[in-house]
Amino acid sequence: MQTLLLFGLAGILAQLVDGSLGMAFGVTATTTLVTLGTAPAVASAAVHLAEVGTTLASGVSHWRFSNIDWRTVATLAVPGAIGAVLGAYVLTSLPMDFAEVWITTVLLVLGLYVLVRFAFLRLGTLVTTRRPTARFLAPLGLVAGFVDASGGGGWGPVATTTLLSSGRLEPRKVVGSVDTSEFIVALAASAGFLLTLSHEESLNYTVVAGLMLGGVLAAPLAAWLVRKLPPRVLGAAAGGLIVFTNARTLLNSAETDQTVTTVVLTLVGVLWAVGLTAAIRSVREERRRSEQRQDEAPVA
Repeated sequence: MQTLLLFGLAGILAQLVDGSLGMAFGVTATTTLVTLGTAPAVASAAVHLAEVGTTLASGVSHWRFSNIDWRTVATLAVPGAIGAVLGAYVLTSLPMDFAEVWITTVLLVLGLYVLVRFAFLRLGTLVTTRRPTARFLAPLGLVAGFVDASGGGGWGPVATTTLLSSGRLEPRKVVGSVDTSEFIVALAASAGFLLTLSHEESLNYTVVAGLMLGGVLAAPLAAWLVRKLPPRVLGAAAGGLIVFTNARTLLNSAETDQTVTTVVLTLVGVLWAVGLTAAIRSVREERRRSEQRQDEAPVA
């Protein structure tokens, strides 16, 4: 019971982040399991089994709040599932050190771009009227699915980051569409792991149940939160999360001195705080100008 409650709480926290920002359930939950000594392949398998439930609940919640672009979901999900099966096979058979460092670097750069764009650029340049095409979404889904399964997480950071940086969908629909398509990806990854895990690598289904129950309970709140957050604030929060998470991963991979790690992460945190502050101030200023225009408009 204690294990169920502990990982239920972990599932709630991970889903609040994932459902409101479109990323980090897998990263958060897998990190917890690996820290506790779980083998990487088993940790990723457990998290993806839990995500079958959490992503279904999250998708339903986003649908109720109209946060989904269904064409994007359909085009992302199928190649994402293929990439997830391939990623599960690779994780259970090959080392991923070089790929992890490379992908983390790319994510950090994309996250920095998203943070700067949504926090500091003019709102009119953020979201275009062009919808993402299949030529854009299909390769994105394949890569994101592969990274997600082989790295224990990454569907949100890859797919959400790239879609946010493209400016082709408003942030709340990016988050809702990515979260909804992740159900198919989690289902495919789970099947891949169950087929490729050896008999010596057993899953702890109490941990899976805890993560799943916590995530399901938190899904409606997260979907409501993403609808209420202004695009600027949501984009800045997502970008800062990506930068901080991947900077920490890179520093740990490089085995840097603790002092250096603390200084770098502190600077990242300061940048994140400045970005969020700038985004909030911009939202307030835009609302003030909108109200002023309404007041100055002639009465019919």
